Amino acid sequence: MAAKSWNPFSCCVGGSRVADDDYDACKRRIRRRGKGCPRSSSRMSFKSLSSSGTLSPEDLSITLSRSNLYAFTYAELRAATGSFSRANYLGCGGFGPVYKGAVDDELRPGLAAQPVAVKYLDLECGTQGHKEWLVFFLGQLRHKNLVKLIGYCYEDEHRMLVYEFMSGESLEKHLFKSINGSLPWMTRMKIAVGAAKGLAFLHDADSPVIYRDFKVSNILLDSDYNTKLSDFGLAQDGPQGDETHVTTRVMGTHGYAAPEYILTGHLTAKSDVYSFGVVLLELLSGLRSVDRARRPREQNLVSWARPYLKRSDRLYKVMDPALECQYSCKGAEAATLVAYKCLSQNPKSRPTMREVVKALEPVLYMEDFFPMGPFVFTVIVEEDKVVDMKVEVEEKHQHHRQNHQDRHRQKYPDSAIHAGIVLRGHDGVINGYTGAQRRQQRSSSYHRERRA
Repeated sequence: MAAKSWNPFSCCVGGSRVADDDYDACKRRIRRRGKGCPRSSSRMSFKSLSSSGTLSPEDLSITLSRSNLYAFTYAELRAATGSFSRANYLGCGGFGPVYKGAVDDELRPGLAAQPVAVKYLDLECGTQGHKEWLVFFLGQLRHKNLVKLIGYCYEDEHRMLVYEFMSGESLEKHLFKSINGSLPWMTRMKIAVGAAKGLAFLHDADSPVIYRDFKVSNILLDSDYNTKLSDFGLAQDGPQGDETHVTTRVMGTHGYAAPEYILTGHLTAKSDVYSFGVVLLELLSGLRSVDRARRPREQNLVSWARPYLKRSDRLYKVMDPALECQYSCKGAEAATLVAYKCLSQNPKSRPTMREVVKALEPVLYMEDFFPMGPFVFTVIVEEDKVVDMKVEVEEKHQHHRQNHQDRHRQKYPDSAIHAGIVLRGHDGVINGYTGAQRRQQRSSSYHRERRA
């Protein structure tokens, strides 16, 4: 059975503040530092995390001398976040509490003025937070589709990472919690391609990295919907040399983890590919990967939707109704086919993330659909002569109908069609009734008597 991982808060994003008790709990954990909390950390290697060792600030400075990262002091980041105030508190994930702050060139020459997200490592959380520390430092993972690391703090027991602040919030909020309407088709595909490029970069690095917890809440967006992957706390070194997989304790998020990883603990880059397929399916359908509120057979999105993904005549069952059919038909077929391959039960049948990028990029240029706009009513303006002829014909028809009614009235003067009787109502008001109205009144009276 898979171990349930922490549910990380998208901690480089803006948004509403979280509950006060969450903030207070994180603050209490920080105050306990120095009272039995470990002050040493493992050496800067994923594979040596389990071994003992000490990383000094001097070692760190040498390692990061060419990294262009800023080394901040605890006092500087404390001032930047307003003493880690409640007003600047963004959330608390597996790494620890996260605060919004502000930095500028007065703090460090050449540092652009900008908002930042300061992630404060909780040393009680074990190695997970420290691994996020190491994953950036070890491989210097810098890519336009990874959240940018600006600097760090390594002072006594204080461990902090300083990230760029993402104002657009997470894909999860835009896809499932937005009050501004659904994401358009092209925006969804742009996000999918950006996320795929981020994963491809990790997998193709000199020292490959497996993300291990790829999901919508870890995909951050800027104001232009550019994709940034965040939260590397569960990231893992990929297999090296002749190794085919990495065996590790099962962690991740239910609904996203690859089935073979859950069963065996064998982790490969294809595990990330499966998780990407789940996220792509969420983008296509507008549905969460797991939702107990749905009908039983539809609660697991992959199990329900995958049989439809290869059939173009069944795609309407999968595609998000909120798109209102405003998407490229060819693009939808291509994207669903990618999702189908990524979600294969056999890891070897799944594509690489580089192949996924190659398959999805053309979708951004497929425009075989008709964008819906405001309804336009076309009024045909005819020439005056044509209009006059139509009016004359209509007048002749009207005259003919009137003559027919007059002849019928003369021939059948007592017909109920023409007769009218003046009746006085109960309130003294005089009302005129035709024969048809009298019949309707008699029918209504009959039904009222029957009900009585």
